[in-house]
Amino acid sequence: MLEVADVFQRHGAEYLQKYGSRMPPSHHRAFEDILNCRTPALGGHIYACDYCDHQVYSYHSCKNRSCPKCHGGQTELWLEKRRKELLPVEYFHVVFTIPQELRPYVRSRQKIIYGILMKAAGRSLIKLAADPHYVGGRIGVMAVLHTWSRTLDYHPHVHCLVPGGGVSPNRQWLEARENYLVPVKALSRIFRGMVRGMLAKELPEVKTPESVWKNNWTVYCKPSVQGADKVLNYLGRYVHRIAIANSRILSIDNGKVSFRYQNSRDQQWKTMKLDAEEFIRRFLQHVLPRGIHKVRYYGLWHPSNRDTLRSLQIILSIDKDQPVLLSPPDEPSLETAFNISLSEGRPCPHCGRGVLLYQDVIYRQKKKPP
Repeated sequence: MLEVADVFQRHGAEYLQKYGSRMPPSHHRAFEDILNCRTPALGGHIYACDYCDHQVYSYHSCKNRSCPKCHGGQTELWLEKRRKELLPVEYFHVVFTIPQELRPYVRSRQKIIYGILMKAAGRSLIKLAADPHYVGGRIGVMAVLHTWSRTLDYHPHVHCLVPGGGVSPNRQWLEARENYLVPVKALSRIFRGMVRGMLAKELPEVKTPESVWKNNWTVYCKPSVQGADKVLNYLGRYVHRIAIANSRILSIDNGKVSFRYQNSRDQQWKTMKLDAEEFIRRFLQHVLPRGIHKVRYYGLWHPSNRDTLRSLQIILSIDKDQPVLLSPPDEPSLETAFNISLSEGRPCPHCGRGVLLYQDVIYRQKKKPP
């Protein structure tokens, strides 16, 4: 299967020669990590079959959040941690987008404005849902930042997952109406106003077109899924998703990269062909600057409310006659358990009779001197 790393391997040197001096550090780091991921450069371990002595080399992952090879394992670990925080209620998927005219300002000031977009999304939801006409209580919001369209164009937007209910001032659980959370037109106006206010406060020198604040902004809200396992699967589609998965790359020929994408209008899969240089540029523009958290929690899902959230989970699970999700107190760390499941104890791929056992370590390759 072709990979983003193959594009970097074949055409990266030319790209770096032309644009390397202007690339931010986060782009250089992602470039290097993706090239080295699961190769001898990062070291690893050797496993041997206890039946036929066949050896399997398991190289370390780079763990870069933009790497197509790593996000699957990261998603599983993250979801296991989130399992303890889910409520047995209906969930809503809310997406906040910004006008195209505002995108250049966001791109040139990512560290500040990405945070503004996520805060405005979470706070606008909490503010409107607190109205007694809708939920009437404090809701929880998990906000996930995405910056791409299906063709890798720059398109910053925020996905939010919201439980269908909230806690009233007297600490009672209030269920949201079935298939309805808040009115999206009002939510859009509140979101727009909050973004404008935060921009004026944090970046007073930035002058944006007045039309940006007069036109309607697009926000949509729809019920997602119900049930813990379904919600976890739904979360996995958004949290650690990157701009493009390796499985979407079809060919790398004659300086061109072909990949498939799903058209948003008719939901049909189509093919796009780009120059390798343009493909690399589009991919790297979605590498987030260091220090930016692409997942943030507000309201009931804020870390300061974990005790309240846990109490709600127990109470609502009992009311709905559903099991409470608990983890054994002596379970190994999630990362340790995940690594073990990927290596030691797996059936031998050569003979199929034995299992793989740890044999030796592969040390990282030392970088060549400059």
